[in-house]
Amino acid sequence: MTGKSFVHLHTHTEYSLLDGAARIDALVRRAAGFGMPALAVTDHGAMFGALGFYESATAAGVKPIIGVEAYVAPSSRFERAPGESEEKYRHLTILARDEVGYRNLLKLVSDAHLEGFYHRPRIDKELLAERAAGLIGLSGCLASEVSQLLLSGQTAKAAETAAAYRDVFGPGAFYLELQDHGLPEQRRILPELVELGRRIGLPLVATNDLHYTEREDAKPHDVLLCIQQQKVQTDTNRLRFDSDQFYLKTAQEMRETFHDLPEACDATLEIADMCDLRLVYGDALPPDQRFHVPRFEPPDGMDRDAYLRRLVEEGARVRYGELTPEIRERIDHELSVIASMGFSGYFLIVWDLIRFARESGIRVGPGRGSAAGSVVSYALRITDLDPLRYGLIFERFLNPGRLQMPDIDMDFDERRRDEVIRYVARKYGSDHVAQIITFQTIKGKQGIRDAARVLGFPASVGDRLCKMYPPAVLGREHPIDEALRLSPELGAAYEAEPEAREIVDTARALEGLRREDSVHAAGVVIGDAPLVNYLPLKLSKDSRDDSRRIVTQFDMHGVEKLGLLKMDFLGLRNLSVIEDTLAHLRRRGIELDVDHVPLDDPAVYEMLGRGDTTGVFQLEGAGMRSLIKQLAPDRFEDLMALVALYRPGPLNAGMHVEYAERKHGRKPVTYPHPDLEDILAGTYGIMVYQEQVMQIAVRMAGYSMAEADMLRQAMGKKIREKLMVHREKFIQGCRDNGYPERLARDLFELMEPFADYGFNASHACAYGYVAYQTAYLKAHHPVEYMSAILTSVKDDKDRKPFYLNACRLMGLEVLPPDVNESELDFAPVASGEPRIRYGLSAVRNVGAGAVHQIIDARRAKGGFSGFADFCRRVDPGVLTKKVLESLILSGAFDSLGYARKALLENQEKVSAPIASERKAEAAGQFSLFGGGERAATEIDEGVLSGGEFDKRTLLRLEKEMLGQFVTDHPLLGIKEALAAQTDMEIADLANLGDGDLVRVGGIVAAVARRFTRKGEPFAMFRLEDLAGGVSVIAFPSVHEQVPHLIEVDAIVLVKGRIDLRGRELQLRAVEISEPELGARRPPARPEGLLVVEVPAAACTNGVIAKLKDLLSAHPGTTPVQVRFVGSQGIRPLEVGALRVQPAAGLLSELRLLLGPQAARVEPLAAGPEAPVRALEPAPATSAGGG
Repeated sequence: MTGKSFVHLHTHTEYSLLDGAARIDALVRRAAGFGMPALAVTDHGAMFGALGFYESATAAGVKPIIGVEAYVAPSSRFERAPGESEEKYRHLTILARDEVGYRNLLKLVSDAHLEGFYHRPRIDKELLAERAAGLIGLSGCLASEVSQLLLSGQTAKAAETAAAYRDVFGPGAFYLELQDHGLPEQRRILPELVELGRRIGLPLVATNDLHYTEREDAKPHDVLLCIQQQKVQTDTNRLRFDSDQFYLKTAQEMRETFHDLPEACDATLEIADMCDLRLVYGDALPPDQRFHVPRFEPPDGMDRDAYLRRLVEEGARVRYGELTPEIRERIDHELSVIASMGFSGYFLIVWDLIRFARESGIRVGPGRGSAAGSVVSYALRITDLDPLRYGLIFERFLNPGRLQMPDIDMDFDERRRDEVIRYVARKYGSDHVAQIITFQTIKGKQGIRDAARVLGFPASVGDRLCKMYPPAVLGREHPIDEALRLSPELGAAYEAEPEAREIVDTARALEGLRREDSVHAAGVVIGDAPLVNYLPLKLSKDSRDDSRRIVTQFDMHGVEKLGLLKMDFLGLRNLSVIEDTLAHLRRRGIELDVDHVPLDDPAVYEMLGRGDTTGVFQLEGAGMRSLIKQLAPDRFEDLMALVALYRPGPLNAGMHVEYAERKHGRKPVTYPHPDLEDILAGTYGIMVYQEQVMQIAVRMAGYSMAEADMLRQAMGKKIREKLMVHREKFIQGCRDNGYPERLARDLFELMEPFADYGFNASHACAYGYVAYQTAYLKAHHPVEYMSAILTSVKDDKDRKPFYLNACRLMGLEVLPPDVNESELDFAPVASGEPRIRYGLSAVRNVGAGAVHQIIDARRAKGGFSGFADFCRRVDPGVLTKKVLESLILSGAFDSLGYARKALLENQEKVSAPIASERKAEAAGQFSLFGGGERAATEIDEGVLSGGEFDKRTLLRLEKEMLGQFVTDHPLLGIKEALAAQTDMEIADLANLGDGDLVRVGGIVAAVARRFTRKGEPFAMFRLEDLAGGVSVIAFPSVHEQVPHLIEVDAIVLVKGRIDLRGRELQLRAVEISEPELGARRPPARPEGLLVVEVPAAACTNGVIAKLKDLLSAHPGTTPVQVRFVGSQGIRPLEVGALRVQPAAGLLSELRLLLGPQAARVEPLAAGPEAPVRALEPAPATSAGGG
């Protein structure tokens, strides 16, 4: 093949984050299509995509060569020379020749991240020399050490460097790399590289440094570079590739480029022949070698199977008492499967770490995912839900027919999750444990905004296109192609407007590319050997606390493929809330076992039924509240169903409506066959859970549970070949059991699309249980529970005011901090009244050390009698002037009778002499004439008396110290007037979509003024109401109209569009005005038409009644048009002169009732179509025909 073919050895994929735009599958397809025998991937400093590339290339018949473009430190990798002018790193291309080289590459790349990171992950020559076995080196691109020396005229030094690399890699394993993309610098040093190779006897190799797949991708790749640098394309001061030649060229193109150096192209084939890496993992290994699980050593020399059985039988007797034959049979079955699959050690590992957590007082969740279907897990206290009671299936969790690692997910108190990870690291070795990487990708709307900005269009152009984008469904954004189909506006703009087409096409070219990496929220991997033996590692930033964690460079799918033990340790805020609530109750002498509260408590279901779900796990969103009011749950199984139904698939299918209609008797409960009644009775004849499909296959078609799980998996993954086999098997099985073939076919047709909406019953049960626990605590112990909720969000500037407002609505008074009552965090007042006291840790400038000193002093000798007593008894080392002033302004001394202003102005007259006295005591300077103790300095507290701040100043200073208004709020007296002039509370903005137009009101909390590049002023400010806050940006066109209104403490109305581009929701103002606070706002001219579409399947008496109630409950100025959507088209329905306020809550409830696309506000045309019939249920005959 020499002389005709070519192999690309320098290739960047999308895993060269925001630098490479080539997708692995597309690269491999193109290389295979050109008949290239091999392909290398050499991403920048990392191996994120190595495993996926290996699999993709192998499947396509292309030999995979795994490599990296390494960064080499100028001296030691440990040196970090400051200053932008310092040389920080040079590039070097490294390829793995074989498995030895691959293992060395894993270690090189890991050490570069863990030891050598400085701007980039760097190796050094010392490390390279240690790990060079099995590696091939190429000198690199223009940014390489050899190339840079040649460019600077240091020819002798370049030769010396190249020779040193030759010595490191060994004979025949180092090549001088030639590239020609038409760049002047490349063409300048090309002959010098050729001459250098001839002079010192180094072979040459041609590469193309490809960063995208096809030549046409050069433009979107340049946009990607601009996104990386936050620049626009016209910016001359940025990194750019001054050529469109960085793509996967054909062999002919490469040989024409290097026509006078055919040996450099032939060398690519020689290197490909030298590289022979065969990775063996997963199904390619015998079953007993597939998994790399750390070895758990039972006590007393017991084997793992026997020890697990002993623990399970002991635990089962605690759980069940006497073991019935049914229980014993289930235990024996599960243990037999576990032992036969070699997973006894796995269960012991999980049991041990859960045991550690419980014994350490770390709250553990009741279970999550399919593990709740295991009696063994229940007996071991890995889970807390009895699978026999709830009909949960073991084979959904562990199936001998699918040999893969069990997946037990664990929830812990979020504050103590790291303690569990540290325990695992101590037990199995810190180098055996890491967290797992995850990647964020470029999504549709974000790509459109980025493309518009980078291409130089005004922000309004990208905003307009994003406004046309169809709303996300439960947070899931539509891909661009789907958005063009779903949004007529966006599709029309794309077809008619060249600029829209350019932006959308550019965004589509970038859509799905990896944008950045971070730490997976839960994933932890544990190996039986140092992890670097199996995969590369790196440091990654955890967005939750900005800490840096050691993570795998392969994502969770790669980790699982390698057979490593992956576990999910999720830190759950609600478990922290439960634990803090129980601690508050214990302080009152109440011992509550929340794990054994009755699941049929009427107070809980009454509270949930009225939609009072604020602070309740899984149930507090606006859409979920609407669903709860619709379903009116009155049993635990309804909570399970809520968790399962509140997802896009079931909502799109209208299953939530069907469930509610049947539950409340508005529709009859029917079954496909009487033999299915006991399987479907709990969900009113509707298939809600995956386990129900499995049970139907067992009951009707004679499947074993293991076979039924394979059917579930085939349906879930929509594997066509397997589904065809299962269809015939299911139908034949039904016939063999005496059921009609027509019934069998109908049942399979009913079950097949189940993948779109079926849910794991074990998971629904586990999360429904935590939801019930939190609801129980809120219903019966609201003060303690809301105290814990507030503590859990104490650092969240958006959620804290939301829950403070919720407390007001519940009749719970939240008091400012108090030196005689406050604990570290929010806590109920000791008197037992419905009051919550701010914690001292909430006070700005008061650290944990000072708080603990104050609380310890109070507990030692009782409450403080006055300010002087406080200063005497608390360690003066923590009572700085700033700490005292902050405590005063927060109101912490109010209960002692002081005015804040007077105390602030005079406190040093008391604190200074006492501090001097305490300092003298500490130095041993006692009185010459007295005894062993010195008399306390006489303090006249009269100097602390005086006047108070005016109300506005007092509240402003209080807010500076606490982050919130506490003793009063400037909006409390005008909330009704403000509500009449706004669409919703700020907290409800989260329910809107990007680009939605809305009016909110509140108080300006902070202002930052800036100037555009043209020198025009604009402002960014925070607007807060009683329930939340939002960042608002007022661009010059808005700012110039009302600069006087954008001031701290101003109360304003803001009409603006939702902007979801950044990490946080922002409001882009289009109008800012002063509210009319003396009276209700006069009727405004309607700005749109609320369109509600009722699908034929939902047009029942119950749904129509609910629709009428919803529309009547939101009076306003916007006209309504209700449309009946049937197979024969769309017809308007009569609603009279009804006018509504289309706030987020109404839109959310309408979409929940009728479907995610059922409600929208359209521009008001000249007049709505003439209605043709009254708003009423569809006749039975029209259900399928419109």
